[in-house]
Parts: sequence; C-alpha cells; structure tokens
Amino acid sequence: MSAWLTAANRLRTTRILNIKIENPTVKTFTFKDRQCAKAKPGQFLMLWIPGVDEIPLSILDAKEDGTVSVAVKRVGEATKALHNKKVGEIIGVRGPFGNSFTPKNGRIMMVGGGTGTIPLLFLAKKLADEKAKLTFVTGAKTWEELLFLDKLCAQCGKENVLATTEDGSYGVKGLATQPLEAITAREKFDMIYACGPERMMQEVLSLAEKYGISLEVSLERLMRCAIGICGSCVIGKYRVCRDGPVFNASQLREVKGEFGLWKRDFDGKKIPIE
Repeated sequence: MSAWLTAANRLRTTRILNIKIENPTVKTFTFKDRQCAKAKPGQFLMLWIPGVDEIPLSILDAKEDGTVSVAVKRVGEATKALHNKKVGEIIGVRGPFGNSFTPKNGRIMMVGGGTGTIPLLFLAKKLADEKAKLTFVTGAKTWEELLFLDKLCAQCGKENVLATTEDGSYGVKGLATQPLEAITAREKFDMIYACGPERMMQEVLSLAEKYGISLEVSLERLMRCAIGICGSCVIGKYRVCRDGPVFNASQLREVKGEFGLWKRDFDGKKIPIE
C-alpha cells in the first residue's frame, strides 16, 4: 500500500464546523481535514459516526484552507444519527479515496439525478473556472427535493440549467433523462458527466454512444473498506472504491451485464436494481 493511501486511510477525528439544511432530507456538513481537502471532484471519503457506523460520501467541496463539505441524505440509521448531530460534535474521516473526473474543456453536459448532483457541483465549480461552457440537467422527484439549484445557476448560468421533477412541481415534468435527446440533437457536446440512479446513467450511456460523445459517470455501490479489500462494491471485474467511482463509457460497456441491472447487498448477494 502506497504511503499516500496509508495516510488517506488513517482515521482522523474532527469537529463539525457548520450544518446547513438543504431540503427536508439533505443536510450539508462542513469540517476541517487537511487530507480530504486535497480531494478532486469525483472522489469520496468515509465518514465515521462514533458508536454507529462508517459511511461513504461524495465530496461536495474541498478548499485550500482545509475546509471540506459533504451533503448527506437521511436514508438509514447512520445518516439519521449524523443528521441528529450538532455543530462542535466529533466525527471521524478517512480519505479521499478513488479516482476523479477527467476535466475537459469545451461544451460540457452534466446530468445529475437526486444526490448525484453533489459530486457534479464540485466538478462544475472547477470547470467553470476553466471557462468551459456548461449545460446542467438536474432531476428529482419533487420541487423541494431538487438540490443546489441556486448554486448550479451561479456556476453554469441560469439559462444553462434545466430542472426536471417527476411530479411536475418544478421545471419539466419527468425524469432527468427526458430532455436529453432533444438537447443533444441540437447541440454538439465534447463531454457528458453523469451521476445518479444507475438506470438513469444507463440511458445516458446509450445517448452518449448514439451521438458519439465521451462520457464519465460516478457509480454508487455498497462500500465498506474503501480500499478494494472487502469486495462489497464489485461490478463485473471492477471494484468501485478502488477502480472508480468514476468510470468511462468503455469501462461501462465491459460491465453492461450488471450496470443498471444488478448490485450487491450486505451479504454480497447480487440483487436487481429497482
């Protein structure tokens, strides 16, 4: 194991500096950690809630002053315990882990579904600094579940952000993939980045192949060790924590028998993706 990975894998404790409510189920937690502050867009960290569990989280932001932010949806015991924490309380962190998105310039499309917007917003900030022209399609079930709409508009320009909601309460009614065909048919993109439900990204892959556009997606899998040992995050020949979480179109084609179709549960058994 490299010295860098050994340092990243060492558990550090830190205190929560700030907590911001983003929507009814998502909060952003900010803390200081010099190691994770070196993270690049697409990488993740492991956050330890003392006495409860350790969970993998995409990094929302990382700054030179050592400040790191993660946005966390309340979905189970560990995330509920984290949501109940207060500013000043102690958490533990390991990381950053995994690879990162490959920055490209030119005309860029980003597709974020639900909390998949989190790592893409981190990337959008970096690409906007490089003067890339960004189009961002973001989707959620309802208006109140849309994440970081104001920040996306600030980074990409309001006219370049398209929101979709499944119930039609805001923007286009339907899934985030619904307007993609029309957008790619009228505009030429140099790159597509996507993160969200795998069935959504499966459709984005098909679209990228149809129009010959380069693609990178960030996958979410059950991750326990974060360093490629436990095998809980396996998809095909890849371990998402070590070989990903960012994968390109060529790699996704190698695992088409599983991508968007199957994942592994806590017992390591393959179960269908709903």
